[in-house]
Amino acid sequence: MSGSRRGGAFGWKALLGIAISAALLAFALRGVDLHEVLREIGRAQPVWFLAAVFAATAVFLVRAWRWKPLLQPMLPDSPLHPRFAATTIGFMANNILPVRIGEFARAFALSRMQPVSAAASFGSVAVERLFDGLTIVLFLVISIALPGFPGTATVDGVEVGALLRLFMMPFAAAGVALLAMVIWPRQAVSVFERTVARVLPRGLRRPVVDALEAFLAGLAVLRTPALILRVSLWSLALWLLNAVSFWLAFRAFDIPVGFGGALFLQSLIAIMVAVPSAPGFFGPYEAAVRIGLVGLWGVEANKALGFAVGFHIGSFIPVTVIGLYFAWRLGFSLREVERSEKVVEQAVERDVPGATGGRGGDAAPAADDAGGAQDPLPNAGGTARP
Repeated sequence: MSGSRRGGAFGWKALLGIAISAALLAFALRGVDLHEVLREIGRAQPVWFLAAVFAATAVFLVRAWRWKPLLQPMLPDSPLHPRFAATTIGFMANNILPVRIGEFARAFALSRMQPVSAAASFGSVAVERLFDGLTIVLFLVISIALPGFPGTATVDGVEVGALLRLFMMPFAAAGVALLAMVIWPRQAVSVFERTVARVLPRGLRRPVVDALEAFLAGLAVLRTPALILRVSLWSLALWLLNAVSFWLAFRAFDIPVGFGGALFLQSLIAIMVAVPSAPGFFGPYEAAVRIGLVGLWGVEANKALGFAVGFHIGSFIPVTVIGLYFAWRLGFSLREVERSEKVVEQAVERDVPGATGGRGGDAAPAADDAGGAQDPLPNAGGTARP
């Protein structure tokens, strides 16, 4: 893909994310007194707040631990340090760069530090997201089933219980589709290319199909029951710890919602931030808090938005700083982190069986894009170790 086409796609996707973030922020801040929101942030109890931020930051360490069994088929006994460094680099990139470049940056960073291809690394990240999605839905269902969940509440006149039941239908359909991919991976890609990929904008076709093929290649972990169990237990631990961070933040902001509400809110936020947004997920995060705390639990809007803004920024800063530190140690500039998407796409096309470049003219020239003699990131420091 030419630089101009990639740049154009990058531009419109970034603008779409900013527009969606602005709309969701407008919804979240509707009728809110911003001065009172700032006062609520100032009233937060510092011990509880710091405990919440610490727990939220520790989630990334748990992510790095969970990554080990996902990498086991292609990188046995990988050390924790490079996994943690790559994880924080990825989330840092998502926080400060547009169009969700972080997953690519994370995969590429690990391939620079460990003897694993960028394609295999990216495939493991894609499978990780599958376990995240399943765990999020599980905790969403559990939180709704707990006593005291305000299922008869309404948000803008819509009953939340009915809305959630309707919302679960796409997840059930996605579960069936994922099962089909596990059983018939090649056929699944072929059907996807003949149907969904044809209606995607031209600049998105290759990245989406390449990501699907890398994901299917990463499904090797699902062939080993012991690895499935390890990843599942780590996923439960990760999202329980994340819920604990929300519960601690509730205490910091004097929000009278229990642990079930923390389980629900983290799941709702995780789903909301999946939509295109500006860097850092500002907008979807605050809108989810508005729906969850104000619409469901009846928390006063200024207090709820004080929590949303304060805890969002509080959890945003540590992983961003840690990721920037590791990127600096590796010799990554932000420009090079941006270009990691291109590098990973080329690696998938080169290394994943069936991921050829012949998709309607989207193939890049072999000399420049196949990852051969010319390194797209010559300053990334291939021998660097954080």
